[in-house]
Amino acid sequence: MSDFFRNMTEIPPNIPEPNSQPDSAAVDVEELLQLLRRKESNWVKWGQACQQLQKAGHNPQSIFEATGFEPIQQNQVIVASQVYTTLVNAGVSDAVRSRFERTGSDSLYELRILAQAERASAAEFIVARNLDSEGAREVAKAVKEFSRRSTPPEGFSDHPGDAVAYEYWKVARQHNDVQERSRLIARGLMFAHSQQARQRIEKLLTELMGGKQPSAPRLPFYRVEIDDELPCLLPVAGQLPLTPTALKDVPPLNKSGSFQLVEVSADQTLVTIPGWQVILKAQDPVVILCKSNQLPTQEKEKSEDVLVVIDRGQQEWEADSYFAVDQSGQVEMHWFPEAPTVTLLGRLILVLRPKKIVDEALSQDVWQIDE
Repeated sequence: MSDFFRNMTEIPPNIPEPNSQPDSAAVDVEELLQLLRRKESNWVKWGQACQQLQKAGHNPQSIFEATGFEPIQQNQVIVASQVYTTLVNAGVSDAVRSRFERTGSDSLYELRILAQAERASAAEFIVARNLDSEGAREVAKAVKEFSRRSTPPEGFSDHPGDAVAYEYWKVARQHNDVQERSRLIARGLMFAHSQQARQRIEKLLTELMGGKQPSAPRLPFYRVEIDDELPCLLPVAGQLPLTPTALKDVPPLNKSGSFQLVEVSADQTLVTIPGWQVILKAQDPVVILCKSNQLPTQEKEKSEDVLVVIDRGQQEWEADSYFAVDQSGQVEMHWFPEAPTVTLLGRLILVLRPKKIVDEALSQDVWQIDE
């Protein structure tokens, strides 16, 4: 398989957040749990049931414990069922509907990165060629890349098959190895839809016999696909013990431009963490450094350095959250079962452990380092 398809960006699962105000009366929870537990109906209904349960306030872990559907499986069927609905709305053929009603949630999950019209044509092609989820992933990635072009490349239409064939054509042109280039050409011909695309790929065979002409190298273009890939800069207030004033006085960061440029003063300390949704949604995040045993319920656990993110923009009490508070002139983290009388400095939204250091001698045996 070409480097293009081997190194495709993996989009991490995006499990929908449950509704902050559960409305269990809106759905028959027990009926949905029974449907999942007994695996009744089909996977489309399972995805819709998982989504309804999550919106009703049930988190993925509780659904797993009640039904056996793991959180990652819930995410796949939820997203795939949403893709399936867009296909039905787009008016795909009966053959496509029939195929994906029975099986193929893993294939439809790969189409989540495409627009609705692109999903429909890609699904038709996947069914016509009887492709598995790996083939669906190739198609989705190629169609996504193809859609970014202002004009189609010469000889290749915007059909999903031609989009995949074009990627193999590009990679094949860069290979001097006869065996590898021939393999890539064969793959491209397998996917090509239009006669013009087949002719462009077949022309590579002629060039292969006559010797490849040198061409200019490709520019190393990359594009951020999802928010998680873009690091997020956060200001650091300091390390516990810390005064409330030190936490309050940290100036917020102002970001601008396509690359979220940040201007800071010379004496300000920053830290980078992944752009997870919980961070991107924060109103005024500030970082505090501390030991894990300085946090609530962790006093008896093994101590390690952790990074705590406090959102100063969230100072209203919630029963299911921890908060930074002013405790006798020092910042401490507490949970309150009822509305407190002390001043809330901000909501604790994330505790980040450092990257786990693995003994290099054991790193060859994955089973020895899995948690």
